[in-house]
Amino acid sequence: MSQVEESIKVDVPVRTAYNQWTQFETFPEFMEGVERIEQRTETLTHWVTNVNGTKREFDAEITEQIPDERVAWTTVAGEARQAGVVTFHRLDDTTTKVMLQMEFDPDGLAETLGDKLGFVKRQVAGDLKRFKAFIESRGAETGAWRGEV
Repeated sequence: MSQVEESIKVDVPVRTAYNQWTQFETFPEFMEGVERIEQRTETLTHWVTNVNGTKREFDAEITEQIPDERVAWTTVAGEARQAGVVTFHRLDDTTTKVMLQMEFDPDGLAETLGDKLGFVKRQVAGDLKRFKAFIESRGAETGAWRGEV
């Protein structure tokens, strides 16, 4: 298993950053390679990705969700094997640190090589930068789910 850890500071309150992250169907607006996410239940999402011409579909289950603190997930079906957690840290009333930690199992030579060359780390860092731009430009979340898992 490979691991990646990245974080970014966003200029919105922790509640706003967390609320936006619970809106999984908006991820394609800031996550490169994510074509579509369907929220099937409160804890199950279906992902369609296309990274460098490799299309994958998989289901991810939310294993832990604590409002304004964390969202953890693991894949449960499909072609990708990964697990992770995103945590939200209040820096002050208008600033939040978003930290993403993920474990994944590269599939095949191309993905293994891409991982060793830092592709996944750069992808995650880029996605977090696009999340920052997305939420800061809006100034407010597109929705929220405040339930606990």
